[in-house]
Amino acid sequence: MPHYLGIDVGTSAVKAILADERQNAVAEADVSLTVSRPHDLWSEQDPEAWWQAVQTAIEQLRTTNASAFADIRGIGLSGQMHGAVLLDANDKPLRPAILWNDGRSFREAQELGARHPELSHAMGVIPMPGFTAPKLLWVARHEPEIFHAIRKIMLPKDYIRLKLTGVAVTEMSDAAGTWWLDEARRDWSDAALAATGLSRQHMPDLVEGSQPSGMVRSEIAAQWGLQGDVVVAGGAGDAAAGAVGLGAIEDGSAFISLGTSGQLFVTTKDFSPAPEAVVHSFCHAVPGRWFQMAAMLNAASCLAWTASLLKRDIGDLLRETEAAYRSPSNILFLPYLAGERTPHNDPYARGVFFGLSPATQQTDLVQAVLEGVAFSFADAKRCLEQAGTPLTYAGMIGGGSRSAFWARIFASVLDVPMVRYQGSDKGPAFGAARLARLAATGEAPEAVCTAPSILETIEPQPQLVELYRPRIEAFRNLYRALKPEFVRA
Repeated sequence: MPHYLGIDVGTSAVKAILADERQNAVAEADVSLTVSRPHDLWSEQDPEAWWQAVQTAIEQLRTTNASAFADIRGIGLSGQMHGAVLLDANDKPLRPAILWNDGRSFREAQELGARHPELSHAMGVIPMPGFTAPKLLWVARHEPEIFHAIRKIMLPKDYIRLKLTGVAVTEMSDAAGTWWLDEARRDWSDAALAATGLSRQHMPDLVEGSQPSGMVRSEIAAQWGLQGDVVVAGGAGDAAAGAVGLGAIEDGSAFISLGTSGQLFVTTKDFSPAPEAVVHSFCHAVPGRWFQMAAMLNAASCLAWTASLLKRDIGDLLRETEAAYRSPSNILFLPYLAGERTPHNDPYARGVFFGLSPATQQTDLVQAVLEGVAFSFADAKRCLEQAGTPLTYAGMIGGGSRSAFWARIFASVLDVPMVRYQGSDKGPAFGAARLARLAATGEAPEAVCTAPSILETIEPQPQLVELYRPRIEAFRNLYRALKPEFVRA
């Protein structure tokens, strides 16, 4: 029986899923990664650490199910978007990769937008420091010797592709987040590249996410025990891969991703840019489709941070908080631990607890964190509405989707039904496995990218909807009041 492998190069971990032809996950692996923050606003990782984590994940899968692993016919790649992996003429990294949540290029992003305002429409969004293009302007300004040595610029998952296949290729959904892709034409923009002192020669080739990008090199196949030719699909950036895994490839399909970062994602049949709303309008991972997305830099990572701070198990904290929950919290939490993208485009924003008292308990803090993240998605929902895309329901994926309690908070904060799916926490790695199958078999995306079984649909509670409205406004007012202080801090 043929099997398909999905590898997701995330920020906190490399995740791998082995799926059979009935789309059952027969083996999974998860290898932790660390992030380096050598200076304020910086966020970096060593690309070689990704490759070592992939190798470790592969060994785990082979140990779990060796016979299925040997029958792999396709590999799909997903990963954190926007990262700048800078390679020399020998395909060696010139410096640590600069990640999506790195804010050092805020000045360069502002300059890029001011000098080339006409490009934001074609690029699908205004330039922001998280994107790849402003990072390269920062490198040119602060590390000119590295900039001049660059021969190829890769995205995180595509560095793994280079290791697997020997080819420099990316696909539309990940390229969309660089601020170098003409989203409507699904091709590199010569004007945007020139604006950052680059050309097509610095860029990988482009394919669709469901198309083949190359074959696994013979030495890797031998090392991993693979039999026969194994195709590597174009794959997808993590947001689009999550959509593929959820079957969100048709116009209007919507979901919330609660991973390290957060996304509110709606598939569209046309390219519908709305840069003025700080909404991302990007190419999807399957041909002829796009999506609109609000991107938040802080989601389930806030809960993990809180649990670490309190030295408690996340599951225990959630159970205790759910048992103690009576109504919206009197404490507000601004979840901007790593700055924020939608709607503020503010790398200086930081996390805040507001309203603490001697009576505050651990469960009060956890509830405030759960609500604060949900309130940031209320901001995202408003941005999508301003962009002409109303939200009528949303699926949930990512690690945060495991919590039905959090889903209930989301439903009442956003005032829309939340749909929880079987296996929704598998996220982008499962979507990558589906893209591997499409590349290997040539099947139509609609035949493979179906929605998983619904676990439950959670309706908003009208009383809570009304109680949360003034808290959302207080949340927004708190950010507005503190915004000048973030810059001065």
